[in-house]
Amino acid sequence: MTVHPMHPFLARAAALAAGAAAAVPAGQPLDAPTPCTEFDTRALINHWVLYTGHGLEHRARRTELPGELIARDFAADADWRAAYAAQLERAAAAWEAPAAWEGEVDLGGSPVPAVGIARMLLLELVLHAWDVAVATGGQVAVDDELAALVREIAEENAELYRQYAGFAGAVALPEGACAWEHALAASGRDPRWKA
Repeated sequence: MTVHPMHPFLARAAALAAGAAAAVPAGQPLDAPTPCTEFDTRALINHWVLYTGHGLEHRARRTELPGELIARDFAADADWRAAYAAQLERAAAAWEAPAAWEGEVDLGGSPVPAVGIARMLLLELVLHAWDVAVATGGQVAVDDELAALVREIAEENAELYRQYAGFAGAVALPEGACAWEHALAASGRDPRWKA
């Protein structure tokens, strides 16, 4: 079986997200602000786990997210970090099938090419990994190759995300900013953001 050339990047993004989740300190207060101004830490973790863990698998399989998952407070579970990592493994495995990348995914009556959906979910995996990390006193290390891909996806989808208040305006950076800082800035995130 030949996997899609994007799959290794998706798997890397999933591993990075799992690592960011594992680094969230136990007992961390979950009411702190995040770079996503509409979410506190709990809401952001729940959004991240739902859409980049469960949603990633369901999109590959072309199945609906069950209502009980949409309503669930994942962050309330003591083992949410390990459960998310296991779910990300299942999701990445679902995208190994070449058929997952073919055709379209129906988003509430709006068909979107499967490759485009996978790219947007990769973006969410990595950006929200950073969001959660910095909101909880941590950081993530994103290599230049993955950062360049995240920047590319952010720039190609920026207008759509801003239409739905998912991105703020692009952030100006000083000279010498690294590839990851450029990716964050393209998504409307300030790389110097502090909780």
